[in-house]
Amino acid sequence: MFMENKFLAICKEDLEKRGIKEVDFVFVSGDAYVDHASFAAALLCRLLEANGYTVGLLAQPDFTSAESFKEFGRPRLAFLVSAGAMDSMVSNYTANNKPRSEDAYSHGGIAGRRPDRAIIKYTAKIREAYKGVAVLIGGIEASLRRFSHY
Repeated sequence: MFMENKFLAICKEDLEKRGIKEVDFVFVSGDAYVDHASFAAALLCRLLEANGYTVGLLAQPDFTSAESFKEFGRPRLAFLVSAGAMDSMVSNYTANNKPRSEDAYSHGGIAGRRPDRAIIKYTAKIREAYKGVAVLIGGIEASLRRFSHY
């Protein structure tokens, strides 16, 4: 089953084409979708698919609205949340606390598609959209902030 699908499901239409009505996991990433093994979101989603799970990938969702987190519906098991390959504050600001003009992990290098403290914002919008849903956080930002924020 591994790599059976050319690309990961990034919208409801992709699920419908595969005959999937409900996903097991929704993976939320602060990075743009790049289907390559050097990008954790793609690697982890492929690993889950290889083990028989269905996965929907939300890459850089609109963090101002809970509606964007409803793209795949409520997952059967959990939301998996990562800010991406870099901590969102490092991605958004220079060492002099100036906003960065570009984001290497966003489509077209456009800055501003990832919120400050992305893990917190993403999980808040998920909880707003689906009360009581399981949320698992991971990645560099989750591990750096776990003591001070969680």
